Amino acid sequence: MNLQENIEAVHRMQECIDKHLKERITLRMLAEAAGYSPWHAAKIFKELTGKTPFDYIRTLRLSRAAVRLREEEIKVIDVAFDFLFDSHEGFTRAFSKHFGITPKNYSLHKPLTRFFIPEDVREKYFRLGKGEGMKKEDLIPNTIFVQVVKRQERKLILKRGVKATDYYEYCEEVGCEVWDVLTGIKQASYEPMGMWLPENLRKPGTSEYCQGVEVPLTYAEPLPEGFEMITLPACMMMIFQGQPYDDENFEQAISDLWAAMKHYKPEIYGFRWADEDGPRFQLEPQGYRGYIEGRPVRALF
Repeated sequence: MNLQENIEAVHRMQECIDKHLKERITLRMLAEAAGYSPWHAAKIFKELTGKTPFDYIRTLRLSRAAVRLREEEIKVIDVAFDFLFDSHEGFTRAFSKHFGITPKNYSLHKPLTRFFIPEDVREKYFRLGKGEGMKKEDLIPNTIFVQVVKRQERKLILKRGVKATDYYEYCEEVGCEVWDVLTGIKQASYEPMGMWLPENLRKPGTSEYCQGVEVPLTYAEPLPEGFEMITLPACMMMIFQGQPYDDENFEQAISDLWAAMKHYKPEIYGFRWADEDGPRFQLEPQGYRGYIEGRPVRALF
């Protein structure tokens, strides 16, 4: 059994879990999908995902349950049974342990939540290049945490480029001092961001990618030379956050998150992409917190 065969087997188990998440899943089912014995199937699943099969299933069910409680008017007991928990009490204990809040309070207050979004083992395998010379720990998928944030109407101070579509092209066009200027804006609501502007926020002859910082609607200070200020409408942002990484590996961290976002289906969690509602953004890559990006969404319900 070589590494590629194990990766394909784990991929089939992940597909089996996703297909039968609301049904009873046994280790024998997963073993049959993998084509290995139950013992070996469980072993390679843990090696390549970092979780046992049933920890993986339980965590994924809790994340899907949280989405339903957040977006639908539904009883806790109905969600519990829908995701195969035996009782209201058992579901409440598991949910509270995982999210730090009871499902009832979660449904009422809808706090920001990090959902478990497992990456397909096979996708990462091919992205890293056939596995030659790689260690097993290199193949463990980076768990991506996702949360949905409501952004109120606000202003954006930005400096546009000409043709830039990414950070490097932007720096070549306008220089690297833009970030320092944005960092010095004292009334900023958040840290500076790199952004991909939707067409409705671009001006003719200006770039898709730019850098900027959000400020309150009441902001009335003079703007730095060459900068402008626009108003952004209220919207919902889906924030993706990868695992912490060594700073020298920031390009790989970005690639990993982009790959996960490319295959991510927000409809599973009750949303759809809404790129016209605002800029997609990236925060400065800092290894200690993981790479962070946001993209506008709208609720389906």
